[in-house]
Amino acid sequence: MKDRIRVLIVDDSALVRDVLSVGLSRDPEIEVVGTAADPFEAGEKIPELKPDVMTLDVEMPRMNGLEFLRRLMPQYPLPVVMVSALTEKGKQLTMDALSLGAVDFVAKPKADLARGMEVLLSELTMKIKIAANAKLLRFKSRPDADTTVVEKNPKKLGDTAAALTEPSSRVIIIGASTGGTEAVREVVTRFPARSPGIIVVQHMPGGFTRLFANRLDSETTMKAKEAEDGDQILAGRILVAPGGKQLRIRKDPSGRGYSVSVTDEAPINGHAPSVDATMLSAASTVGRDAIGVILTGMGADGADGLKAMRDAGARGLAQDENTSVVFGMPAEAFKRGGAERLVPIGEMAKAIMGCLAKK
Repeated sequence: MKDRIRVLIVDDSALVRDVLSVGLSRDPEIEVVGTAADPFEAGEKIPELKPDVMTLDVEMPRMNGLEFLRRLMPQYPLPVVMVSALTEKGKQLTMDALSLGAVDFVAKPKADLARGMEVLLSELTMKIKIAANAKLLRFKSRPDADTTVVEKNPKKLGDTAAALTEPSSRVIIIGASTGGTEAVREVVTRFPARSPGIIVVQHMPGGFTRLFANRLDSETTMKAKEAEDGDQILAGRILVAPGGKQLRIRKDPSGRGYSVSVTDEAPINGHAPSVDATMLSAASTVGRDAIGVILTGMGADGADGLKAMRDAGARGLAQDENTSVVFGMPAEAFKRGGAERLVPIGEMAKAIMGCLAKK
């Protein structure tokens, strides 16, 4: 029998520590080796217990999870799954934690705690198993490296304002899951202001996608926003598919370019938003004028959609194994023929621009 995944639980609530400990221990592949009430206790236990994965509460007294990550990751890299409160502060801290190296997160239930905790435990169990095999690629020595808002160049802002009046004849669709927030950021921050319209489908719950879009908007010369039903795909604009919904591309009713349909639907491939839903719509609507990109993530969402795009004449790329936190989605996209080649994340923006030039 293979070794079980050693897990350390860090949460200031004794009740939550107990519920997580008992619930996670039900899985034969997981061993809860310890719990800690705060980061100070966790810091003492990590060298002794040598956990494979740590679950970390976002909001705690004395030191929150974000500050603990700032100090921990450069010195003791460890796969971390955040346990996030659904408050605005909790969501923002979670987004910051992902930028500091956390692999993924789960959200604490707001109501119906008995059923909600079972859902949380199921999701947390799955994400612990993913985190145990994830690659920890990025650690920052500067405490504020990933959370500092970058001011946009005023000249480039003018370029973006001009671009946002132009319907985009080309459309770039980027799909990602585990590790994807930083991978997407790595790509889109390298695009010039007047790039073709971009659709980002990142597996993430409602509320978090709005914060993710706001972060992209603060760090790229393009204009980013969470997509709303009817939004037009414009040059210089990034639309982020909203969590809990499905986004599809359609011909714009004006007859000029494309817009998006955002609907409340059941998950597809277990996800809402689903990369496949968006890419399949791009295949039938945009055809050869689209470029599809699959970045890091577990599973196969997007693999069939990207293959359909390629069959319709579009270009397709996927992130390579060495730079993926989890290679599942890119590997499947390449295996099924949707991705022409595998590209390191640092070269992906250049590769996409090369596809645009070689239409």
